[in-house]
Amino acid sequence: MMTCKLQLGGAFAFARSNNHSVSIESSSLMVATDHQNKTNNNLLPRELAMATTCVPTIKPLLEKELRTHPQETNNDIINSGKFGRFGGKFVPETLIVCMSQLEAEFNKAIHDETFKAELAEALRDFAGRETPLYYARRLSEHYKINNNGKGPDIYLKREDLNHGGSHKINNALGQAMIAKRMGRNTVVTATASGQHGIATAAACAKLGLDCTVFMAAKEMEKECSNVKLMKLLGAKVEGVNGSYKDAASEAFRSWVGEMEKSYHLTGSAVGPHPCPTMVREFQSVIGRETRKQALEKWGGKPDVLIACVGTGSNALGLFHEYLHDMDVRLIGVEAAGCGLDSGKHSSTLAAGDVGVYHGALTYLLQDQDGQILPPHSIASGSVFYFILS
Repeated sequence: MMTCKLQLGGAFAFARSNNHSVSIESSSLMVATDHQNKTNNNLLPRELAMATTCVPTIKPLLEKELRTHPQETNNDIINSGKFGRFGGKFVPETLIVCMSQLEAEFNKAIHDETFKAELAEALRDFAGRETPLYYARRLSEHYKINNNGKGPDIYLKREDLNHGGSHKINNALGQAMIAKRMGRNTVVTATASGQHGIATAAACAKLGLDCTVFMAAKEMEKECSNVKLMKLLGAKVEGVNGSYKDAASEAFRSWVGEMEKSYHLTGSAVGPHPCPTMVREFQSVIGRETRKQALEKWGGKPDVLIACVGTGSNALGLFHEYLHDMDVRLIGVEAAGCGLDSGKHSSTLAAGDVGVYHGALTYLLQDQDGQILPPHSIASGSVFYFILS
């Protein structure tokens, strides 16, 4: 019996192994597969048949780097800014001082008992943590009925029940508190589907900070309800022609123009150190709660954890707690779009190449000349050019 988790940022996704396929449509859920069950792919819906699992040849290097070095402590990653051989700080000299100040303030904050107590209180009383680990009884029974009584117990980590409707508030609160510690009264950020924008706007409203959110104009039309909520929370929403990449670049430019007054609040596991490390640190509450709740519910650990991988924040938050648990399988699900061979997908890890972009060594969708290729997905939160693994 296998227990798995899938925490989706988008609205629709598929997970598939070689022997069993499942369809997922929710804001946050867990799925599991029974590797002894044989599925006829010819009977699958067209969309599900396209959602194949692809593991690039470089992937085992990542797993080896991240999961077979228990001597690499959390402090090592925080101090170096490296996730295995990825990450780092590839920025102009003019930004080094500012990034170093942010790194120093982050290191002080996470070792400050007062800060940690205030963050824990905010996560509990403002965000609504801890979120439930819900047993999906009917979904579990569905797979058992169709597999001669054998199948997994499926649990859902309900991050959608946080204030703002997603896991993004975990990181937004932590970084907004750091911004206030640094004396920054203005926060700028970029958002894809709007979930990070909502969380940032909510955190800034709580702490009395001005908030500006940059968002692709076409996504503002698609996610108009999220735009309205950001504005209701007091944020200024700026439309940008292009995609999320262009919105993220505009947010960086806005921050660089007023570095002494503003704070760039990164919501994704991307960018130069310490940005991905901060996101990982503040989102890791998801994995810590999952471990605690699993022990309470069945006295053990999940066998499999599955997370949607768009920009990486929820996956990193869940997986980090279990990186050195070699008996727990970690599975990330990317948007395959129209298929990996079509050129219309957002599978950066499965089909991307290693390169440097937005200040970090990471996986990119790029051509043979190193030019960034546009991603494709119907889910706004899954459309991303690069991701830090």
